[in-house]
Amino acid sequence: MVFADEYKDVEAHGNTKLHVIHTIDKKQVAITLAQYERHLSLQRHKIVGIDLEYNNEPEATQCTVFDKFLADPRYTFAGFSIDGDKKRLERVNLEVANFIDIQKEWRVPEATKELDSLGDVSGMLIDDYYNNMNKKMTDDEHKRWATLPLSMRHIEYAAKDAYAAYEIWNRITLTQDRLRRAKLEKQEPPKKRARSSWGWGDADW
Repeated sequence: MVFADEYKDVEAHGNTKLHVIHTIDKKQVAITLAQYERHLSLQRHKIVGIDLEYNNEPEATQCTVFDKFLADPRYTFAGFSIDGDKKRLERVNLEVANFIDIQKEWRVPEATKELDSLGDVSGMLIDDYYNNMNKKMTDDEHKRWATLPLSMRHIEYAAKDAYAAYEIWNRITLTQDRLRRAKLEKQEPPKKRARSSWGWGDADW
């Protein structure tokens, strides 16, 4: 069964809508990745949100363009609590070259839990909406991750998780950039000022 379903108005939060393509068609995967890479080529920080959902042992994949995309060191793939995801990907011969685990890289200030959840960090950095954006799935719903095509509930769940991972790491990265710039500007020596000899007032040298 080959399918390629497109959803252009999956709600993220506020006025943000997600464009989602749900497919197992390798040609569609290649077309979509080519479009995505063109977009990433224009970005200073090439961040990709990634989320892996599963409930059974997956089969090995053979989709060269996707393999190369994940292995491209130019891109930063941001995920949440990724240890299990990495093991699952290895079992299907996939490896993400530059995989960031937000749960290990970021802690909510004054957190009382040992590890923050995606909802905790999303609510802190994006919007409180994300605390409740994905109500926990029932055991029966989790069993359906292997059933294709996925239901709209599953598509929205996975898309919003991946978007939240992207948005969180993007905001953290931009904040780090601003802090670095501010520190450099603070360290720059002040410009010397001298009285010009021709009578036009002060001049910077």
